[in-house]
Amino acid sequence: MADGARCVLIVCEGNICRSPAAEVLLRVGLGEDAGIEVASAGLGARVGEPVDEPVRRRLLARGLPADGRARQLTPDLVRGADVVLTMTAAHRAAVVSRVPAAVRRTFVLREFAALARLAGPLDEPDPIRRLARLVESAGRLRAQRGPAHDDVPDPYRRGEEAHARALVLLTEAVDDLVTVLSPTAVHAP
Repeated sequence: MADGARCVLIVCEGNICRSPAAEVLLRVGLGEDAGIEVASAGLGARVGEPVDEPVRRRLLARGLPADGRARQLTPDLVRGADVVLTMTAAHRAAVVSRVPAAVRRTFVLREFAALARLAGPLDEPDPIRRLARLVESAGRLRAQRGPAHDDVPDPYRRGEEAHARALVLLTEAVDDLVTVLSPTAVHAP
């Protein structure tokens, strides 16, 4: 990460519900000025399938794009990402087992959001450098935070309430990240 973080990869199972929703939320939240690429993939992706209809409806209702297609997670995608954010601790373990070198830059999304809250505003004007600093300090911040249950349950084929709950959890986590990382984030004095 010599020149700072540039790519966030978001991972779930099928890449049709949680990870594409989080990808869109984070990309839109950060905006184009952040210079951070956001992508998603699935451990067992339903390759080529569109975003699942309940997720698609919820994203469109917010005025967000919902036109992504599922793609399979590959070791190259993980190696090319500066930080990998998963939906569950099991997904994190699966990513790290496939690419052990990614262990220090792979987090559960909600865990990373909590670490961002602990870090607070970073005295760094560049969002790419803020993300790099957050990834670099994650070990220390993890120790301060302690254990927590950060999983976003899979809503696939589980009804409207499960989809609504998953989107709330994703939105909260992404909002926390955007607050710390966006180009307009408030900096520490």
